[in-house]
Amino acid sequence: MAKKSTSKKSPVKKVGKAKASKPAHKDRVLITGAAGFLGSHLCDRFIKEGYHVIGMDNLITGSLKNIEHLFHNADFEFYHHDVSKFVHVPGELKFILHFASPASPIDYEKIPIQTLKVGSLGTHNLLGLARAKGARILVASTSEVYGDPKVHPQDETYWGHVNPVGKRSMYDEAKRFQEAMTMAYHNYHGLETRMVRIFNTYGPRMRLNDGRVVPAFMGQALRGEDLTIFGKGDQTRSFCYVDDLIEGIYRLLLSDYAGPVNVGNPKEITIKQFAQEIIKLTGTKQKIIYKPLPSDDPMQRQPDITLAKKLLGWQPKVDRAEGMKRTFAYFKSLSKKELNEKEHFSFENYAKK
Repeated sequence: MAKKSTSKKSPVKKVGKAKASKPAHKDRVLITGAAGFLGSHLCDRFIKEGYHVIGMDNLITGSLKNIEHLFHNADFEFYHHDVSKFVHVPGELKFILHFASPASPIDYEKIPIQTLKVGSLGTHNLLGLARAKGARILVASTSEVYGDPKVHPQDETYWGHVNPVGKRSMYDEAKRFQEAMTMAYHNYHGLETRMVRIFNTYGPRMRLNDGRVVPAFMGQALRGEDLTIFGKGDQTRSFCYVDDLIEGIYRLLLSDYAGPVNVGNPKEITIKQFAQEIIKLTGTKQKIIYKPLPSDDPMQRQPDITLAKKLLGWQPKVDRAEGMKRTFAYFKSLSKKELNEKEHFSFENYAKK
């Protein structure tokens, strides 16, 4: 796909430009991390809602496959750019949604500095852009700000239990800093900001080999491998289907609340129970094998969504059985090459930065 500079002064590259010019009356939204799992679904939702969407991604962990269906849409354009560098987007912006970040341990352990930079420098750049454009900005935080929690379930008033120098610290602390920087811009500059704390989410377009439990189990099942559990499998997670999450994010963006809001599914399950569900769903006969638990792996993860219910009138609608059927159908549609692919991207250009 050809690339060309949008201006001589701008370091931003644009690819996949729509053939038709956008209607002048449409509000414009910038979505970073647009080629990722959640970012691509957000692009779809905002186009459906009648916005002109500008997607931005440096494609370290994202894939153009997730958004290629949008390249001929007059209401979509794509910038190949790293938001930890200076960000410039010509024209007006109504909203910015900052979803650029590695989001699984296999990613951020390989590129820890880039993970920290996108949460700090990237957030700073986008907050500055939002201020310059007079745009409202929503940043994607995470349940990882709670660390290995001592409070269960976790609500937004809990400050967390995080190891600042542990193996997961580059992601946890990047997101905690992101929240602090966002709130500083809100309080000091009066910027319109929103913060969503995302709990475990799953659905189509997840990267099969990114190390997270849903694609890991489904990939192992489809390849005929035994399902791997770390520890005894009694750690818990709460899985939210992607359509429900996107609805919660959309409602939060349009709300008038600046503090962090949990968005996730409060139905909790142990990892061992979940592995058994996957074996039943896939009809495979694999065994469950056990390996040592990684350090700082949270033992409990369950959102208290009281605030989201009250503020947004939101709660998840898709139950896990239905959501997993849809997700498994997506993974079954992948080619044999994709099922066995270890990584679809390369870290070489970023590992030393």
